[in-house]
Amino acid sequence: MPEISRFFGIVIKMYFDDHPPPHFHAEYGEYRAVVDIYTLTAFGGYLPPRVLGMTVEWALEHREELLDLWERASNGQPLYRLPPLE
Repeated sequence: MPEISRFFGIVIKMYFDDHPPPHFHAEYGEYRAVVDIYTLTAFGGYLPPRVLGMTVEWALEHREELLDLWERASNGQPLYRLPPLE
């Protein structure tokens, strides 16, 4: 699963050929969550509230790129990295 960004200990990843809806995986220490790109809600797993807030803030800044990455991953194309939350 390629890493597409990393910031404040949060690692953002995306699987190739993953199931809908378009989403990404966020990891923070022992916590893991799956976040819907359209709604920016976690629909699997758990992240502490502050970490989820930073993840959603980052995703809002990069929603179009995340959708592009989802499309690329769905077609088995190489993924690129996104800048971290600052």
